[in-house]
Amino acid sequence: MPKKKYHIFFKQPNKIKIKSRGFGVLPRTGMFTSPIENFDNLTDLKLNNKYQQIHKDRIVISGNLILDSLELEMPNDYAKLTFKPTVDVVIDTLNWVIKRVTTKIDTVKIMEIENEFDFVDKDFYLPIESKVEYYVKDARLTKWMKKDIGLFIGDQKNIKGDMVKGQIKVLYNNYKINRGLEDSIF
Repeated sequence: MPKKKYHIFFKQPNKIKIKSRGFGVLPRTGMFTSPIENFDNLTDLKLNNKYQQIHKDRIVISGNLILDSLELEMPNDYAKLTFKPTVDVVIDTLNWVIKRVTTKIDTVKIMEIENEFDFVDKDFYLPIESKVEYYVKDARLTKWMKKDIGLFIGDQKNIKGDMVKGQIKVLYNNYKINRGLEDSIF
């Protein structure tokens, strides 16, 4: 997908609007939702001590994703019963920001969002970059891609078996903070 420009409007406590021209893909859940809203989509939250190589000023909270919180249509009731994603959230306890969100089923990673932060206008610690990796397992899609992707790209390194890995990189800039957004925008 070609580079895309988005304009994202946010107003406390949780109003958000995303504008772009043409077609674009961004994961709204995990990137453009408040931490409270993200944690409201999880059950059975617990402090996860399994991570050995975590920075000393970080904690990991794990929980089960509430399936109804996703804007996802399941093909049947069996799929709904067997689709049980878990989420690990890495929190920087010095700055109280979410550094990484990993969604997986059993040990298979579905999506991971990695966030980098810096000071904006010298006072506000805000995201400056988000990297999203997502994984799609679909035998028909990968068969098509393996057959036809070489014609377009010539590189199949993101296809392993039936798993396709995609990447989205979001760079944040031109922040306008506390400039009086009207409610009519939302």
